[in-house]
Amino acid sequence: MQILKKYSIQPNNTHIYELAFLHESYSNENGLNECYERLEYLGDAVLDLVVSEFLYNMDSTLTEGELTRKRANYVCKKALYTYSMELGLDNHVKLGVGEQLSRREIDSIIADVFESFIGAMYLDQGLDIVKKFLSKTVIPHIENKDIFFYDYKSELKQLCDKKDLKLSYDLIKEEGRPHDKAFTMAAIINSKNYGLSSGGSKKEAEQNAAKIALDKF
Repeated sequence: MQILKKYSIQPNNTHIYELAFLHESYSNENGLNECYERLEYLGDAVLDLVVSEFLYNMDSTLTEGELTRKRANYVCKKALYTYSMELGLDNHVKLGVGEQLSRREIDSIIADVFESFIGAMYLDQGLDIVKKFLSKTVIPHIENKDIFFYDYKSELKQLCDKKDLKLSYDLIKEEGRPHDKAFTMAAIINSKNYGLSSGGSKKEAEQNAAKIALDKF
């Protein structure tokens, strides 16, 4: 794999890197009993650890809440998609030929394989090599203070707490196929709807609704 050569990584187990790009649709069509999902789970934890450690050492004045919000910006789906595209990981994804996917689903898969790739590298090379790899691919985005995600929910909660207002989110509508859902959520403040919006997950819809509510405030 060219990307491994680029970063001077000599694989011990090439299969695990191939597995990192196998979508479940490809595995199902080809009678395989494995796909990238377990590696994605592992890579997610490793990425969280490395980014958390870097942020912790970067600024000793940051509180736990500030560290959490900063980390969320660099491990969100949009950030993962960006890292994956920069590395060209999207070119290695294997999907089932009969799989009909929306643009949002494809983008989500491209984001997922960055984490599965990190999970494969961790198992094959260990944490130190992963840290070196991320220092060249993810850490520069942190140093540049790139913005991928803004936590409107936390800002709205802080504002409501300050004004002693009750904030909650209500699910208004859920529609779509199991792997391509759309959720509509409402930001409710003191029993009044201040923001209604949709998203590919409840969390995304809540963030969008919170942004609308903040604009109204």
